Amino acid sequence: MKYNFSFPISLLLFIFILNSCSTSQKVITTTNPVELLESTNSKTPLKRKVAIARFSNETTYAKGAFYSKANDPTSKQASDILATKLASTQKFILLERDDLDLINAELEYTGERVKKIGADFLILGSITEFGRKNVGDQNVFSRSKTQTVEAGVSIRLVDVFTGQIIYSEEAKGQAETSNKTVFGLGERTDYDATLSDKAISAAISKLIDNIINNCMDKPWRTFFLSDDNGKYIISGGESQGININDTFHVFEKGEKIKNPQTGMFIELPGEKVGTIKIQFMGGETDLNEFSIVKFIDGGLESNELTDYIIKEIK
Repeated sequence: MKYNFSFPISLLLFIFILNSCSTSQKVITTTNPVELLESTNSKTPLKRKVAIARFSNETTYAKGAFYSKANDPTSKQASDILATKLASTQKFILLERDDLDLINAELEYTGERVKKIGADFLILGSITEFGRKNVGDQNVFSRSKTQTVEAGVSIRLVDVFTGQIIYSEEAKGQAETSNKTVFGLGERTDYDATLSDKAISAAISKLIDNIINNCMDKPWRTFFLSDDNGKYIISGGESQGININDTFHVFEKGEKIKNPQTGMFIELPGEKVGTIKIQFMGGETDLNEFSIVKFIDGGLESNELTDYIIKEIK
């Protein structure tokens, strides 16, 4: 008796060919991630006010004959990615700067006064590297193709109160997609425009933890707004992480002197004048929130409230 094995062998061969045909996509980070430092204090950290001052495209990518620096889509995309990632951490109050003119125009339509709020930190960023390459491999029975995009992003974090750059770093990200066909079977990929977005996003992701750490290393600050018979009103409230019975130190502002070596102004450390305690909080948004406080030790030595600054107790 003869057995016909042609059908099972053909079936196995067909399955093998299908398994050999593949399309994959992955995002690679070319810098080691920095682990976020976990605070030993379980209390929710006070939110810092952060604004993205600008994000520019310093490469030749997407710069054609009709290129406009003011409307560069790549730089706006990078700025949006950074803002989204910072907002997702829920550690910051993000202030709009890029489209501030649109907000002001809308407020004029409603008849509202433009409310300005200053940031604690400014972020200056730029896309410094960008490149795309295609690598192919062709054998007798198979063919493979890999598209790779690499992007480099540079960030500077500036302390608004001092003008000092407290953090600067460059990170690189990579994204790629690949496909393989056997005997002409399998999916073939054309130009993948989404790889550009993924590479920039991967590079920015590597900087988020360091931005958080450097912002949180600086004590949270706020100011006096008014005096009501010994009870003082300060700016800031619930949205920034302030709670009833929280305490803060009050310092007299130090003298500002110009450093002849760098040309920058340096604020000398001020003397501590007392400690305040939160008694009541009001307001609806981070723009108009306030807290009523009282001194539990010390007090103000001057009636000029602008001479003092309130700092978080570290």
